[in-house]
Amino acid sequence: MKNLKVFAVLVWLFLCPLAQTSVYSQCAMCKSNVETAREGGGTMVGNTLNNGIMYLLVLPYAIAGVFAFIYYKKYKEKQAANTNSTTQS
Repeated sequence: MKNLKVFAVLVWLFLCPLAQTSVYSQCAMCKSNVETAREGGGTMVGNTLNNGIMYLLVLPYAIAGVFAFIYYKKYKEKQAANTNSTTQS
């Protein structure tokens, strides 16, 4: 049951940022560049910038996921070693 809860939390953490339909989190410089590009006729610049921000957002989650996976594997190995040592005694 605990593993299911942990899995549900991890899925929520990974999928929640992807569920956002519109992201308006550019810095002032990025916003001014997008506004200038849209005035010049570039309509896809804002969408491209938002996609780039989402791409950069994935990296910290991926790194955290790798560390969590390594921790989980080490924990399972340690737990298995403790189980084996108690059964051999």
